[in-house]
Amino acid sequence: MAAPASEVSAFEVGACKGQKVVDGEAIPLVLRPSSGPGKSSAEALVAALAANRAWFEEQLVRHSAVLLRGFDVADAVEFNDIVEAFGWEDIRYVGPAPRTHIHKRVWTANEGPLSEFIYYHHEMVLIKEFPGKVILFCEVPPPEGGETPFVPSFKVTEKMIEEFPEHVKEMEEKGLRAKALGMDMEWLADGGVKTILGPRPLTRVFPGRKERRMWFNTVVGMHGKDISSAELADGSEIPAHVVRRCGEIIEEESIQFKWEKGDVLFLDNLATLHGRRPSLPPRKVLVATCK
Repeated sequence: MAAPASEVSAFEVGACKGQKVVDGEAIPLVLRPSSGPGKSSAEALVAALAANRAWFEEQLVRHSAVLLRGFDVADAVEFNDIVEAFGWEDIRYVGPAPRTHIHKRVWTANEGPLSEFIYYHHEMVLIKEFPGKVILFCEVPPPEGGETPFVPSFKVTEKMIEEFPEHVKEMEEKGLRAKALGMDMEWLADGGVKTILGPRPLTRVFPGRKERRMWFNTVVGMHGKDISSAELADGSEIPAHVVRRCGEIIEEESIQFKWEKGDVLFLDNLATLHGRRPSLPPRKVLVATCK
């Protein structure tokens, strides 16, 4: 069994506004530097993470999200050092969001207009090879708004089964498809793409996560759009009132926190949906995605 977070000397357990307790676990787990000279430096943080890789990953799976707060992480170079401390394999982003490469494994997060709400999603959910971890770093916190809310995905499934058992059963049995001929995509090593026809599952169960059924789809965020996985594989539509209520459930179960400069947020992409609230400028959040 992993040692409690408080027993790892490099960190102290903290709290943040918006934190929730879900099934007895704090989400996110907030880790702050332990007291003592130099403990908050980026160099000390990288060393502590490298020395406690297995423990940290256990905490990430257990809590679905871990927020490192109060460390002196200044820029993309130091953020990249944090990402590389784990030895996790890089996975390049594939999708429509405008992003700019900054340094090694670090990119800008979605550069869409800050006035727009980016809807909750599992990163690259429509791509065959999706990341296991999404890591975000706040270099410039927005003066207002701009949160990155996230949602324990299994809670959405639980509530949907509770309220719409027959609809969920139908969606599970029939599967979902993209409106563009039901295509799935697999990106090849040479940069090409292979399209795959067939239904997509509504939920997914991933190892090590208590057999929880994750709401691993785009039923709400892409409902009614030309390219989505928000219709049933037999071509029938998901009732609008079901989609609408699902959106309400996602919002009700969401965890909101206000970015602080230097924050590093690790999300288990297999267990959490995440999005972006509208904000006033400036806002600079960087991202790395790992297998």
